[in-house]
Amino acid sequence: MPLYEHVFLARQDASTQQVEELTTQMTGIVEQLGGKVVKTENWGIRSLTYRMNKNRKAHFVLLNINGPSAAISEIERQERISEDVIRYLSVRVDEHEEGPSAMMRKADRDRDRDDRGGGGGGFRGDREGGFRGDRDGGGYRGDRGPRRGREEADAASEE
Repeated sequence: MPLYEHVFLARQDASTQQVEELTTQMTGIVEQLGGKVVKTENWGIRSLTYRMNKNRKAHFVLLNINGPSAAISEIERQERISEDVIRYLSVRVDEHEEGPSAMMRKADRDRDRDDRGGGGGGFRGDREGGFRGDRDGGGYRGDRGPRRGREEADAASEE
């Protein structure tokens, strides 16, 4: 049977329980039509790049499906009907990724970085070269022409 990755976005104001019920409903549809949901991942509430249907955030859910294309068609039809689903995407893949998806690995990495207290931001005084005044040479200087070194400026003024 073909393999699919299916991601859907549910409205932010839907409760976690409602999102789990929606996931269970989609899993039931796949199983009724002779398929199997291999893996389910709830990525939690994440910010959207742009507003969709007046929503700035959404619940993200991934389903790895092993089933016929009719099951995917039915899931997508049900999600078009549902008011809780903002967007969905189904992609046919050659094989399912083992272990956690890239989104879950990223969340683990972020959590580890927060625990260590790192992040690299903050005070910039440890840069080499000191402050910006130590920089040399070139660059555009507006209507005053290009910046010149001290020797070039002295030679130009003597001419």
